[in-house]
Amino acid sequence: MAKRGRPPVRVIISPSERMTLEQWTRRRTTAQGLAQRARIILECAAGHSSPTIARELRITRQTVGRWRQRFLQKRLDGLVDEPRPGAPRRVTDAQVEHVIIETLEKTPRDATHWSTRTLANELDLSHATIGRIWRAFGLQPHRSETFKLSRDPLFVEKVRDIVGLYLAPPDRALLLSVDEKSQIQALDRAAPILPMTAQDPARAALVRPPSAVPCALLPDQCVVA
Repeated sequence: MAKRGRPPVRVIISPSERMTLEQWTRRRTTAQGLAQRARIILECAAGHSSPTIARELRITRQTVGRWRQRFLQKRLDGLVDEPRPGAPRRVTDAQVEHVIIETLEKTPRDATHWSTRTLANELDLSHATIGRIWRAFGLQPHRSETFKLSRDPLFVEKVRDIVGLYLAPPDRALLLSVDEKSQIQALDRAAPILPMTAQDPARAALVRPPSAVPCALLPDQCVVA
């Protein structure tokens, strides 16, 4: 017979506590650890068992039990990290939140993105403090990524033709690839820039016309895809 332990104490939360927990899980500026603890308590309040919560959130049963017990003892304050030994922290949680909001939702007046020094001057903090907060939350305002889109209805067919030409060019042929004109970059924005988040840099879509056309040159003809 399987060993059965004492059933866990039922977790009952007030409407205000539920609102706070749900805000912690939804707001993108919330630390990942705190957001996960909020999800644990919400799942406990819904009556789910520790094994079920652990399986859904991909954590251990011990983790679920620890934060359940902390919440029952100290309520919402029990989910916040306890102070560490050493000198007291001089930057408050409100200042950290202000830094994150400014980084994600605003841009400097005379630049495209914040640097640690420009944001430090704006918020009257040290640039080292700004750098530590950015690293803690994975913020990288100086980085941006691009992705390419095509509106050509025959895009798939053209890709197949071009790839097939590269994989099986005609015999005794020289395969060349002709791209856009020199000094002219097709960089017009056809899609909105996706804003930076705590996990990913800003992303901009580059829509390039189907101008890159490889061809296989024969002595008296050019085979174009």
